[in-house]
Amino acid sequence: MSAFVDTSALLALLDADEKHHAQAVRSWQRLAEVETALTTSNYVLLETIAVAQRRLGIGAVRALITEVVPLLDVVYVDEAIHGAGLTALIVAARRDLSLVDCTSFEIIRRQGVGHAFAYDRHFAEQGFALPEEVRQHPG
Repeated sequence: MSAFVDTSALLALLDADEKHHAQAVRSWQRLAEVETALTTSNYVLLETIAVAQRRLGIGAVRALITEVVPLLDVVYVDEAIHGAGLTALIVAARRDLSLVDCTSFEIIRRQGVGHAFAYDRHFAEQGFALPEEVRQHPG
């Protein structure tokens, strides 16, 4: 199984005060147990680092970089993915949808990733289901 890891899941893992934290930790452990191939993008990491540094401090960023990132296959957004993401963003014309989300959707489609580890409803709206291991713990 493979899953794309979103900013929302990474922040939930890092922030003990986040409402999905306990669920995210259980889901992360379960995904590791079933040897799920975990993918994310450099855009997701950039977004996560910026938010984590602002909200939680550099210790959270250090934990992300040293404990989580080594377990992820990081896809670097190239010009084609960036362009497709921009197009999707403009076509969607939604204030609450980000360029990071749109590039994530493009990567998921191009790589054939089956699931998303995310607490962002936009992934479900795009048809990217959470893995059963993640869904079994309602938030």
